[in-house]
Amino acid sequence: MDMRSGGGMRLAAAVLVTGWMVLGQAAWAQSSTEGGLEPVEGSDTVAEPAPPEPQPDAVPADATVPQVALPGRGQVTNLPLPRYVTLKTGEGNARRGPGLSHRIDWVFKRAGMPLKVTAEYENWRRVEDQEGFGGWVHYSLLSGVRSVVIVAELADFRAAPDPQAEVVARAERGVVARVQQCAPDWCRISAEGEKGWVIKAALWGVDPGEIID
Repeated sequence: MDMRSGGGMRLAAAVLVTGWMVLGQAAWAQSSTEGGLEPVEGSDTVAEPAPPEPQPDAVPADATVPQVALPGRGQVTNLPLPRYVTLKTGEGNARRGPGLSHRIDWVFKRAGMPLKVTAEYENWRRVEDQEGFGGWVHYSLLSGVRSVVIVAELADFRAAPDPQAEVVARAERGVVARVQQCAPDWCRISAEGEKGWVIKAALWGVDPGEIID
């Protein structure tokens, strides 16, 4: 079984030294087994986790499912499609179709990673990662909490949403960060205690022009 996983990653934190801001290196704890996803040959190799309490993407059991989806809306939740969610657990099976009878094509292995929802069917959501890999995942494994992954080789965390603002930290490709706020071209994100504004072109998990308060 081939493994697809993110490599090591580091977060360069800003350190105050005699009144000057200098960039020091701090280790980013990341096991190779926690990154990305891995292919699975059979359909029964990974058991589905017990469904936790419904999250924002969940639909009550007695909810009326519309027969015809509105343009750009999910037929189950009526939420926008596509939209971004995060993986709630440390392991999530991505199946070829919406149901336990379908084989597992991938296993997502990183809690908090951003995923894009592209379709809905009953309690299942078709999702993909930043590389386009994915499949159908049970809604209970997903959360409406927003995160992003760094896709630039090196992303500057700035003190303000301005390319001339002070750089307070830097993060390498593959770092996953929590979204705190987004303006049309910038997002304020946090990772391992470091916070700052990062230009959207360096991120995956938010749309151009999307505003998040």
